[in-house]
Parts: sequence; C-alpha cells; structure tokens
Amino acid sequence: MKKLATLLGLSLLLAACAGPGAGLPATGADSTLPPLVDRQLFFGDPEISGAQLSPDGRYLSFIKPYQGARNIWVKEREQPFDQARPVTADKRPVPGYFWSRDSRYLLYVQDKGGNENFHVYAVDPRAAPDKQSGVPPARDLTPVKGVRAYIYSVPKNRPGEIIVGLNDRDPAYHDVYRVDIASGKRTLLITNTHQLAGFVFDLEGNPRLAFRQTEDAGWEILRLDGDRLTRIYDCNWQETCYPYRFHRDGRRCYLITNKGPDVDLIGLALIDVQSGKVERVESDPEGQVDFGGAVFSEDSDELIATYYQGDRQRVYPRDDRFARDLENLRRQLPDGELGLASMTRDMRYFIVGLSRDVDPGSAYLYDRESGRATLIYRSRPQLDPRVLAPMKPVRYQARDGLTIPAYLTLPRGLPARGLPAVVLPHGGPWARDSWGYDAYAQFLANRGYAVLQPNFRGSTGYGKKFLNAGNRQWGTGAMQHDISDGVKWLVDQGIADPRKVCIFGGSYGGYATLAGVTFTPELYACGVAYVAPSNLITLLESIPPYWKPLVKMFTKRVGDPQVEADRKDMEARSPLFFVERITAPLLVVHGANDPRVKRAEADSIVAVLRDKKLPVEYLVAPDEGHGFRAPENRLALAVAMERFLARHLGGRVQQQVRPKIAQRLAAITVDPATVKMPDKQQQALAEQAGKERLPEVSAEGLAPATLKYRARAHMAGRKLEMLVTRTLERRRREKLLSIISQVEAAGQTRTDSCLLAAATLLPVERTMGKNVTLKFSGTRVTGKLSMGSMGGQTLPIDTDLGAPAFGDGPALEAVLADLPLEDHYQTTLRVFDLLTQKARPMKLTVEGGKEKVEVGAGRFDTFKVKLEPLDGQPGGGELFLRGQAPHWVVKGTWNLPAMMGGGTLEVELLNLQAGSK
Repeated sequence: MKKLATLLGLSLLLAACAGPGAGLPATGADSTLPPLVDRQLFFGDPEISGAQLSPDGRYLSFIKPYQGARNIWVKEREQPFDQARPVTADKRPVPGYFWSRDSRYLLYVQDKGGNENFHVYAVDPRAAPDKQSGVPPARDLTPVKGVRAYIYSVPKNRPGEIIVGLNDRDPAYHDVYRVDIASGKRTLLITNTHQLAGFVFDLEGNPRLAFRQTEDAGWEILRLDGDRLTRIYDCNWQETCYPYRFHRDGRRCYLITNKGPDVDLIGLALIDVQSGKVERVESDPEGQVDFGGAVFSEDSDELIATYYQGDRQRVYPRDDRFARDLENLRRQLPDGELGLASMTRDMRYFIVGLSRDVDPGSAYLYDRESGRATLIYRSRPQLDPRVLAPMKPVRYQARDGLTIPAYLTLPRGLPARGLPAVVLPHGGPWARDSWGYDAYAQFLANRGYAVLQPNFRGSTGYGKKFLNAGNRQWGTGAMQHDISDGVKWLVDQGIADPRKVCIFGGSYGGYATLAGVTFTPELYACGVAYVAPSNLITLLESIPPYWKPLVKMFTKRVGDPQVEADRKDMEARSPLFFVERITAPLLVVHGANDPRVKRAEADSIVAVLRDKKLPVEYLVAPDEGHGFRAPENRLALAVAMERFLARHLGGRVQQQVRPKIAQRLAAITVDPATVKMPDKQQQALAEQAGKERLPEVSAEGLAPATLKYRARAHMAGRKLEMLVTRTLERRRREKLLSIISQVEAAGQTRTDSCLLAAATLLPVERTMGKNVTLKFSGTRVTGKLSMGSMGGQTLPIDTDLGAPAFGDGPALEAVLADLPLEDHYQTTLRVFDLLTQKARPMKLTVEGGKEKVEVGAGRFDTFKVKLEPLDGQPGGGELFLRGQAPHWVVKGTWNLPAMMGGGTLEVELLNLQAGSK
C-alpha cells in the first residue's frame, strides 16, 4: 500500500509539473525531468554581457539593463561592478558598441523600432551625466534621416576618427566619409558611383580596395587608385572571395577564397594588391570545413591564431606566446568555446568569453603577465548548467545519400524514446548552426521536447559543393528534403513520436516552417513561423534598397522574378499559393517594421489561412523588425509558443506569467479576422489563380431541369423584383448543354441563352436578347455588345483571356451544381466578366457543415458557399447550394460589380422540376 501511494504521489507530481500540456512519456523511477526553468532566465535580459576593455586598459565597459533596456555601463578595470555607472539610456536595446582608438569615446549603433537604419552615436564616458537621464549626452555622428550607416574602419593612426559609409545620396550604395568623433564633422572620401558593395582600408585608414558583384553574380576585388578601379581578383557566383584585412606590411591583403575547380573549402590567402599575386596561408588542417576566422595582435598586427567551426570549434595558434596563452586558458577554464572579445593596445589584458551548450556565457579577464584568468561575470548566473541539456553533434543520411550534419538536444531525465520533438531550421539560409548555448533549444528541451537543428544543404561552412547544392532548392527541393529527412531520422531512431513533431524557425527558418507544413503536411502536428516570408516573388521584389549590391546573388540562388520560367518556379515554391494543403495549426510571429521580410508576407499567410478556416494564431510587435530585441516581446513570444506547443505536442508549461508580460502578449496578439490581404499579395494570388487548372465538371448529371427563382436587385437605393425561369436541356448529338433563362421584370420579358460544352461546361455561345452576342473558342471571346441606352452604340468584343474560363450568370450556376462539394471543400474558378472582358479568378469555399434552409421550393439541406474574387474588386457572393447533387442554388446573395453601381442581387428558389437523366 505504501509503495502504491508513493507511485500515485509521483504521478500527481509529474502531472502538476507538466500543467495542462501533460502528455510526455512516462519517466520511470530513475529518470525524471529537471525543474521547470523560468522562461525569464532564457529570454529576459542577461544581467551583464558584452564586456570590452578600453584600448589603454584603464576602463572596462559592458552591457546591462538601465531604465528598462540594455545599455552601456563603464567602470575602471579594477573597480567592482557595483561602482559602474551607465553611459547610455536608450529606450531600445543597444545592439553593439566599441571604443575609439584613443579610449576617449564609446561608440554604438542604434536603429528605430527595428527598421535597421542604424546610426552611429558617440558618448564621452567621463562627461557629466544629464540630470534627467542620468547619463552623459550621446551625439549622432550620422544624423541623416533614413540612412543606414556602415562602419568601415577605426584607423590606428587617426585615433579620433572613424570611417563610415552612408547611403544618403543613393539608398542602394554607400558613399564613404571620414568622421571626426569630437566635432562630428564629416569629410567625403569616396562618391560611390561604381555600384561598389564595400570597401577595405589599410591599417592606416587609407581606402585601398573595393569589391562588387559582376553582371553574372560573381565577385570582383578592385584596387582603388584615386578615381581609377583596377580588378586584381575575381570569382564566379558559385565561389566565395572577399578581402579580409590588410597585412601589416601594407602591400598585401588577407583574402578569403575558394576559387578554382579543384578547391571546395574556403581558405585564407594573401594577395599582393599591385600584382594580384596570391599565396595560400591556410585552410582547415582536418579538411572538413571552411575557414572560420582569425585573431590579430593589437600591438604588432601579426596573425596570431586561426579557428574553424567543425562539430566543435578548433583553434590553431600561429604564435608561440599565444599558444602558451591558449594553454593557460584551457587549463584554468571549463570546457567550452573560447572567444577573444577585447584586447588592450599593449596586449597585456584580454577579455575572454567562454560559452558552452549548458552555459550562455561567462567572461574572464586574462592577464598575460601573470597567466591568470579571473572570472568577472556570468551573463545569466541564475541559469543552472546542471539542469540544462547537452547539445550533441549528429549525422544522418538524406534520401539521396548525402550526409547532413546536425545538432540534437534531448531533454534531461527522459529516455530518448517516443518524445515530442521540435525541428529548428536556422535562418539565412546562407548560415549554419554551431555547437554552443542556444536559448530556444534549451527552453524547448526543458519543456520536454527533443530538438533537432539540421545544417541542411545550402548552409555555409561546409564547402562550396554543399552550399551550391541548395541553389534554387527552397521549399520543394533538396534544402527542404534535408529537413524532412531529419524528421524521418528522428522517428526511425525511435527518438520522436511521429504524431508529435513541430517545426519552428525564423527568417529562412520561418520560410522552411511554412514550406514544411504546406508541402509535407503529413510530417508536422504544428508550426511556428517567425519573421517568415511566404511568397518568394514578393520577398525578392521588396528587399531593402541597400541590398541591391547583392540582388544578383539572390536571383541566382533563389530565382529571378523578372524571368517568366523562374517566376513560375518561385510560385511553385511559395507556401502562400498552396495553403489549402496545410492541416496543422500555425503560430505566425512578425515585427511590424521588418525591412527584410515585410509584414505583408505574414499578413498574407494569416489572411489566407483565416479565409480557408484553418487554425492560425498571430503576433505582431509594433516596435520590432526582423526579430524581437525587447525582452518584453521575447518573453511574450515565449509564453505564446510554450502554450501553443503544449496544446499540440503535450509538453510542459510554466503557469506563472508576470503581469507585464501578460499585458504585452495581449497587446501584440492580433485577431486574424482583422487582417487585410495586402494588395500586392492579392494581385499575386490572382495571377497564380489565373493559371491554375479548372476543376473537372460536366453536364452528365444536370439536365433536364427547370428552376424558378424570385430575384431582388438592390442598387443605388432602388429595388427591382424579377422572376427567373431557367431551363436546362442536353443536346447530345452536338455534345452541348443548353440553358435558357426567361427574366420577367417591370412588365417585360428578356431571354438569356447559353450553350456550354457538355464535357467541360466551358462556354460556347451566349445571347442576351438583342444586346449581347458572344462566341467562345479556346481562350478567345468574340462578339458584340449593343448599348441601347447610349444611342444604339455597338461595341465589338475580341479578347484573349489567356486561359480557359467558365461563363458567368446561368453558366456559372451550372458549374457550381456539378462540383464535388463536401465540408470545407475549396477550389479556384476563373469566370468571364462581360463588363471588363477579362477572366476573374474566384476562390470558392464551403463554409462548415450542412445547414437547413427553407424557401418557396421547400426545405433543403444545403452547403453554405462563399465565392470571393481574388482580384480584390467587388463581386462574388454567399450562396446556399443544395446538399444533394446537382447542387442547385437554393438561396443566396450575389454582389453586383462596381460598373453596375454596386449593390446586391438576392435569389430564392421557388420551384424545381428535374427530369430523368
């Protein structure tokens, strides 16, 4: 009995920990999940981060929250942290900063609301603080509205200056200025009229090289001789080459390159800027990955180390003293990835960063004279590494046999069997995931999910063959297949429950999320799409102007929307056009000011999912761009995602939500019913619908029949009543369906006669009294329109619709009658519009189940059908179609076009007589 009570208590405890999302596998006596970690520790601001030393070694600066946002603080190097003082008071978190060479100023960059138009600001940390803000005043060194500043150089021989690029003259290309930090005075150095993507300065601050894309999307490196440009190196678009940093001798420049048919991995080289002669310096000693980076001495400018990112980071000293430094650090510090964040001018002191998979980061002050490393802070000291989950490098085989590298994080305390899982594809896509701390991976693992982070082909770091294997493979090609094959591997290994896999990603990872739930809906129980493009065409057509120097690369690797064949291919890989395939619930998250992936991309997918009655939730932060920087927004997203995953996968949920975060979540939650389809996306949908294959219908089950309707037209405050008698007959010998409508209104009778092809219900002829005569042949329509009310004027009709289209009016109702309607049925129609003489795309949706409708002809089970024009113009309507085939219109409201003055036409079936088929 005691044992039973213990087991019962354990079960209740586990259920309480899991909350309403309980559904994890049984843990067993020796394996239990660690405590639920407060999401604040993952997504709130770190206590301290970003430490740097002033070049003279006197000061230590760092990032810490001040007045609700991450700001810069400073103290003397040996002072305790509680004596530090803030030097900035920005309302938006400071994303990055550095010291001027003379140690007089701290310089930082800041944008507005995530628009990525970064300006450069300077602050004197010794200046008296402002009484209101409590910090010294900051000066904008690039005070031009709407510009995006680049920092090109912080020259040693001009310690009071920086060199920046500003796109004030041309939004697509940056001119180069020398800026005096003390006065803010700018001096123009280069007017960029040669479409240069970037510039490289020597160590003395002189402009020496530039680079740009060639016409075929390759790269060329150019020597600057005044106004003259001389090419010294180039590579094609499938290769990588760019200048890295000048050598201390001033004659040569370090070069990153994998040029050549026999070269796969990126290596480090030196190029003579006069002769163009190239000498190899180094590539990966293990022959596995691309060059990762280099470390240079602050006092001698010598190359002292290189590093590579394989499964783990590998560092290769090229200097005896630095080799001893590295040995000292490895001996004193825990296992992890090392990074030199800052060095003093005399190279005595280093700030060394250490991060691990279970530790978001610690900073050490390293004294080279004593060889001692002293811990100065942990960025998140309350986050206990013992409760976090190890990240393990793994490999799996793609369907074509290629080996895909990935990282797997499994929840602590649970056996790796039948777990709910989240696949987390990285953004970029020309980037990669690496071993180390990942807040989302740890958060999800703590909630009980297995997390797979695949480096699918198209990722960088693994050579040009692997990178180029992803060209034009977005969405339905090998890039997405690699992610899908990762899901299959998780299931085949027994790690994941195939019914409980979600996909979550941001930027390109968000696109991969949409592609996953759209093109492989059988794999996923849910999706979280974060700052995700949904339409590749509008994505490339709306990139920021300062990306123009890179646009040729995008068109090579993704597709060119200006080329018809590419445009069709991009449509086929755009989830927006195939949302009817989505079956999984979706959480869409976006920043209102995103300059890379416009909010229209998110609005579009939400609007279409809503209209198709598919489950979708939507968050939009009005003060964010391409990703959330404010802690309140990050935490609100974490709450929403945690609850969303628990509902659909069954993981754990932290029940407590701070009131401020609950309020923020409510503020950024958008009701999908309020979302309007953007005009450009509406046009794209209409264009795509104009090319879709029409549904298969025929006259086989329709005739003979006679239907009588009462119709009421409401236009411009007037009402007109009509009686319509419609007779359908088969002309079997001619393989036609005849529809004759007698319309009685205002004491007059008019006849509308249609002939449709019996096999397809496409129109053949139509005559409307003496006013309209039409003939249809393929996609061409000819005939005449007589305007009796305009003095007898006759307008000829001769138009090519570009694709087959159904007729409108009685012809359209015949098509509706033969559609294979069922609950939630959807299709796209094209309907010839006489007034515009165009084929209008229409979306047809069966809304919900059957409804009882009583009219003059009796009581019917009906389908409620919505017809919505995809061109954004008035038209369509809501109809109740008979549930039994043929699906005659029983009752409904048609929306009249603007050219008829707008209004509505209400119809009700009064009598139905159907003969034998």
